[in-house]
Amino acid sequence: MTGEEFRSALRAGKRLYGTLTVSNAARWPDMFASLGLDFIFIDTEHVAIDREALSWMCQTYAALGIVPLVRITSLDPAEATTAMDAGAKALAAPFVETAEQVKALRGAVKLRPMKGKRLEGILNGESVEPELARYLEEHNRHHTLMINVESVPAMEELDSLLAVDGLDAVFIGPHDLSTSLGIPEQYDHPRFDAAVTEIITRSRAAGVGVGIHVTTGRGLAVEDEIRWIKAGANLIVHRADIIAAKHALQSEMNEIRKSVGDPIPGMDEADLNI
Repeated sequence: MTGEEFRSALRAGKRLYGTLTVSNAARWPDMFASLGLDFIFIDTEHVAIDREALSWMCQTYAALGIVPLVRITSLDPAEATTAMDAGAKALAAPFVETAEQVKALRGAVKLRPMKGKRLEGILNGESVEPELARYLEEHNRHHTLMINVESVPAMEELDSLLAVDGLDAVFIGPHDLSTSLGIPEQYDHPRFDAAVTEIITRSRAAGVGVGIHVTTGRGLAVEDEIRWIKAGANLIVHRADIIAAKHALQSEMNEIRKSVGDPIPGMDEADLNI
């Protein structure tokens, strides 16, 4: 899948499947490719990935037909440009709450390589020469702009965020949204579910893609993910490689320990049921 195909599918409501990775091990990209993933979520906000490693990951996944979606650490347009230079085809910006923040990110992702006063003028509605307009369209046609909507203020400003030209998708951050709602990590709370559903519904009505990261555990389950997909979420970021590895290893090792009568770490012997 190319970046342009990813962006078009996202806005059209087609479901796209991926997972989050924290590893730049050489065998990982080929393994993910065997799963038929549409994209890979590379999270530099919460994971220490340097610029060289990020570039290697982006270039490798793109070569395998997996769209590299990079979440940057801040709303700095210069950081967005750095991620795009590394090879990101889609960019996610954390904790966006104003239309001005989206507009600045649009300049970094959708109007590259424009900079400075000229870029500022274009973002404020200044006319563009036809030749330059064609160049910018072609130069950035593979680029997707996504913002994290993960707070009550962001929900209150959602209409203005969605109205910014060039925005392709919103991404719901469950943890930050739950804390902003005053119900930290209570993912089964009716107010949390109502907030997620509202963001999904309003985003899709605006013709913008929408996703949510479901890691499973701590109150989030596959059943929740399926319910939100049915409600219209079409960017499916399921789990993360480190979480999937931990759950699989923990489950199998606990099964072995239980079968031979050894205690399971973190469990009382009365819970072994043997």
